[in-house]
Amino acid sequence: MSRQLSVIGTGVIGNGWIARALARGWDVVAFDPDPEAPARTRAFVDNAWESLARPGLAEGASPARLRFANSLEAAVEGADLIQENVPERLELKREILAAIDAAAAPEVVIGSSTSGFKPTDLQQECRRAPGRVIVAHPFNPVYLLPLVELVGGEATDPAQVERARGLYQSLEMRPLVVRREIEGHIADRLMEALWREALHLVNDGVATTEEIDAAVVYGCGLRWSLMGTFLTFHLAGGEQGMRHMLEQFGPALKLPWTKLEAPELTDGLIDRVVEGCEHQAAGRPVAELDRRRDDFLVELLDLVQKYWPEAEGLEGRI
Repeated sequence: MSRQLSVIGTGVIGNGWIARALARGWDVVAFDPDPEAPARTRAFVDNAWESLARPGLAEGASPARLRFANSLEAAVEGADLIQENVPERLELKREILAAIDAAAAPEVVIGSSTSGFKPTDLQQECRRAPGRVIVAHPFNPVYLLPLVELVGGEATDPAQVERARGLYQSLEMRPLVVRREIEGHIADRLMEALWREALHLVNDGVATTEEIDAAVVYGCGLRWSLMGTFLTFHLAGGEQGMRHMLEQFGPALKLPWTKLEAPELTDGLIDRVVEGCEHQAAGRPVAELDRRRDDFLVELLDLVQKYWPEAEGLEGRI
């Protein structure tokens, strides 16, 4: 039996959800008021399809299973899961989510791709079944990266989050249920800290954008693809693990190594960041860089999946 994903808003993230669901054999119904949206989305899916096909498509997977509806109400009819992806403005999201809540069957989960807002804030204008409106925050490119952060709000019953977990797992995602609401959830807060420090390093003339990216690509980023921050530091403690690492390096946390408050985005800093990124791009268009990134991620995922917990027999881990 086929499932239907309804996608409201077809920017980069919305299109990523569309491509992933199509590759998993779902039907997709999308709505976006921009008249150019259908052509843009189909070009996006075409560009991503080769990367999706390499690890294997689900039976019946096809870009032809995408259709655009003429209204939000028509788009959510018959949905098994609804994904909202409108711009990151709280009042706009509340308005759109309230319209979705009024139109969709009350048992259907509505996931918001918000990167920062808390679900309780998103549920405020919903009157029919506010608890089924949750945060379902993915990572770009959504059609390849498996993480989705799930966060319930004050009106959300735990059973609703569990139902959402099963739906996203059927899209071959790895749902991470966030234990309590917090702005930015988990991953974006970590990335924001690194981003702020990187801006300081550029602003203070310590490094260029290329040099900072190299520090991640050739160093910590390789380890993070498998182990993440805590397990990496656990290994840094040797045979005694994390306890020894904290005893040895913990005092350094008191040293003024980092500046987590973001620097002022002056015109000069913006110019240096933009010029640095353009130098790194070396004249290549974004679509070409997208394909290069996707080729890398497909090969990387093929490798790291051999080392993920279930490959070791550690079932029930994230």
